[in-house]
Amino acid sequence: MADEDQQAPEIESSAAESKPEPAEVKPTAEVKATGAVKAKAPAKKAAGAKSDDDVSRRGFLSWTAMAWVGFTAAIGGCLGAFNRFMYPNVLYEPPTSFKVGPPDDFGKGLVDERFKESNGVWIVNSEDRLYALIAICTHLGCPPNWLQGQNKFKCPCHGSGYYKNGINFEGPTPRPLERARIFIDPDDGQLVVDKSQVFQWELGQWEDPNSYVDLA
Repeated sequence: MADEDQQAPEIESSAAESKPEPAEVKPTAEVKATGAVKAKAPAKKAAGAKSDDDVSRRGFLSWTAMAWVGFTAAIGGCLGAFNRFMYPNVLYEPPTSFKVGPPDDFGKGLVDERFKESNGVWIVNSEDRLYALIAICTHLGCPPNWLQGQNKFKCPCHGSGYYKNGINFEGPTPRPLERARIFIDPDDGQLVVDKSQVFQWELGQWEDPNSYVDLA
């Protein structure tokens, strides 16, 4: 019995020693797949977060650019309004006094139209006198035209007509054309026209020596 009892622990010890270790459990394909998904999920989340940050940054920059453009436009508009206030529109008119050239430039019996558009006068050489007729109809202020073939001034607005010397003879105009002062500059011998001084026939002013240059 003693021998049997001594052998029993040896058998148990030997059984314990010979008991196989638990086999290493290898991850199945499902576990691997699950592990792979779990491992990649955080990376995708991080990538998504980065994309959201990029979109947010781009949106912020776009709004900032738009705000800056709007601010610049507003400042430009304010400056433009300020400049218009400081420098209001001014109507620049040609000078009332100007030179037209020497008397020899104006042929006898002719109406010179070179200064009608720029200065609003005709220079007329008639009966040994040079005078400057103001190119404004005395009816309603339209600019008449010189009709060489008909030897008269004709207003295109209401049909008023004037002879070469400016006397009215047809249409609704109530009086002749006006003349401007004309004289010879003693320094250079050129004719000078001064529209700031006008002469009216009905007032007897056409005989004023300042209303013509005598060529006789």
